[in-house]
Amino acid sequence: MGISKTDIRDAFFDEIYEIGKADKNMLFLTDDMDAFGLKKFVRDFPDQFINIGVAEQNQINVATGLTLCGKKVFVFGICSFMTMRCFEQIKFNICGMNLPVVVVGIGAGFSFDSDGPALHGTQDIAIMRSLPEITIYNPSDAVSASAVARMAYEKNSPSYIRLDKGVYPVIYENSFELQSGFKIIRPVQRISIVSTGYMTSVAMVLAEGLAGRGINVGLLDLMRLKPVDPLFYETIRNTELLITIEENSLVGGLGSIVGELLSDNDSDIKLKRIGSQDKQFVVYGTRNWLHSLNNLTLPDLEETVLSWLRKTHEI
Repeated sequence: MGISKTDIRDAFFDEIYEIGKADKNMLFLTDDMDAFGLKKFVRDFPDQFINIGVAEQNQINVATGLTLCGKKVFVFGICSFMTMRCFEQIKFNICGMNLPVVVVGIGAGFSFDSDGPALHGTQDIAIMRSLPEITIYNPSDAVSASAVARMAYEKNSPSYIRLDKGVYPVIYENSFELQSGFKIIRPVQRISIVSTGYMTSVAMVLAEGLAGRGINVGLLDLMRLKPVDPLFYETIRNTELLITIEENSLVGGLGSIVGELLSDNDSDIKLKRIGSQDKQFVVYGTRNWLHSLNNLTLPDLEETVLSWLRKTHEI
């Protein structure tokens, strides 16, 4: 798989532009948060753009009212603010009335690394997946970022899209591959890895490294974190050892999603969860440094996986 030339954010906003161009009933609201790919939308469709200012809870309230008036509304801001600060408004206003508002959170994981702990998005999955009505998308490349904008727009119920930033390897070839909400990147083996978002590109390198050691592992990207398609379990059910790799907190994130799925299906698959530690990281630094604090660098991941495989007598 090659490297996309498109930033994951730009791919998303390119699709938002096309949606807004075709549907004048579509509105895009921000909390004073800008993005390079958004500038063209603001320039060409000023009547479809509202900057609410740094008032995220009010942003959700305004989006609720506009949706009740028949508009299709996207709300955009930093994911930690859009979820933690606005949870009550999202729960009662949007999800309580099952309104098709699309909440877009930029800054998934540690992508806003040196901007500080208030902007780290490592707990939003746990928060948002507690809402019964919502669909959660976590795109891992430019193709999936573009596709989820359209998928959320076409839904008649609430959606949450968590966006990263940067240029990453191409994982999905087209939007059709995203219909099930996951993709098999490497064929499922006795030992398989499940990842999501940014960490999927890291897991791809990890899988190559393990293969170089003679350890062949399957690899799946779980793009739609809620609801998980029943086909996903059918795909992994013959795996004996399953590893989840994420940048999110181990509490309520990808590992919890997969663990609950295994439990609900009375599975005897052994599960190893790897992710951000269950602690506060009130620190500033690069993404790689933050990963080192959480044992999420490539050498750390390889050692964690190898150690677990030794413990399970697989190597």
